[in-house]
Amino acid sequence: MVSKAQRNKSGTFDAIIIGGGMVGATIAAGLGKAGISCALVEKNPPKQKPVDDIGLRVSAITLASQRILTHVGAWPMIEHMRARPFTEMQVWDQQGFGSIHFDCADVGEPVMGHIVENDIIVAALWKTLSAASSVTSYSPASVENIQRDGDKMQITLSNGSVIRSDLLIGAEGANSLVREFSGIKLKVSDYKQSAIVANVKTGLWHRDTAWQRFTPTGPLAFLPVSDELCSIVWSNDTSRAEELMALDEAEFCKSLYAAFDGRLGALQLVSKRAAFPLIKRHAVDYVQPGLALAGDAAHTVHPLAGQGVNLGLADAAVLIEELVHAVARGQSPGDYAVLRRYQRRRKGDNLLMQNSMSAFKHLFGSTLPPVGFARSLGMDITNRISPLKNLINRFAMGLEGNLSDMAKPPPR
Repeated sequence: MVSKAQRNKSGTFDAIIIGGGMVGATIAAGLGKAGISCALVEKNPPKQKPVDDIGLRVSAITLASQRILTHVGAWPMIEHMRARPFTEMQVWDQQGFGSIHFDCADVGEPVMGHIVENDIIVAALWKTLSAASSVTSYSPASVENIQRDGDKMQITLSNGSVIRSDLLIGAEGANSLVREFSGIKLKVSDYKQSAIVANVKTGLWHRDTAWQRFTPTGPLAFLPVSDELCSIVWSNDTSRAEELMALDEAEFCKSLYAAFDGRLGALQLVSKRAAFPLIKRHAVDYVQPGLALAGDAAHTVHPLAGQGVNLGLADAAVLIEELVHAVARGQSPGDYAVLRRYQRRRKGDNLLMQNSMSAFKHLFGSTLPPVGFARSLGMDITNRISPLKNLINRFAMGLEGNLSDMAKPPPR
């Protein structure tokens, strides 16, 4: 590894991470905790103190992701700033009689997860990084040039810095420059949908429950973020989403109330609305010698199960573990064999989640009566078979599955 004195003089690191969002900052915090020198490059300085108003972009953080964020030191700060626990989840089908109710008490846990604003997660991670002596941040700074220099990756930044490393990690989102530089091909499928996000005040208490109603044009989720407020994620066919965005507040709330079947009473919009396109992407490879992709740079998934950031944090945890083990064995962080182990551990799980979400989208989007009846019957049967329902719940909460050591629950 590179000493601090050498690093400051030479601009050379064990790893350079492009992208200081939730995934990139988690990787930096995990490597920094292990004493592995890394540079974190982010073009937009994070908000160190979240504003009073609740942000539009939130994530449903599973217990597995909570353990990862705890391991890197960020979770206590996240809880201190703002994190809303939810204890139940209610899912139902607009076109039929099917519904499923999940409860954390059924699997012996105090919560199912937490709804947290993305900005708060990033702010907490960067606060953690400020105390990590082996992490150097370059922000605001963007990448001007990437090139291979023998067995090193050399990065030229917009502020004039030239930094080098054994490993370059792309964690800067769906439009990754690192992926573009690598030439790694991307499989893309446009869902032809957009997700509308906003914060609403509900007339009835949300009961610390995450609510989701499947409609023919996409799922509508109400996620509790405070005692009175919910964050909505409303997926619609693109043309319908454009119509909804063009409505005034009163008409939008009327449409939202109808789509949600009035479950939480009268609705009042308390934020602006935003819409973003839904596109499935998956990199053919996650790694090359000296290069790795993580999070949205490697894959994006439909938000109907709220698993996007959890998949990215799972990537981060596995990559951290493989790099820490490699350095302990005297291997270079950029060793292709090391990076291939990361790819083998994550690619299959991410593909499975992507394909499952696509299948759910098509299943619940069908208006054929036989499909609707079978769908509702399947939901109803699953809801009645407690062992099956609890197993699904445990996987969704991050209590079961192919978990990294960082994400595994402590033994009981």
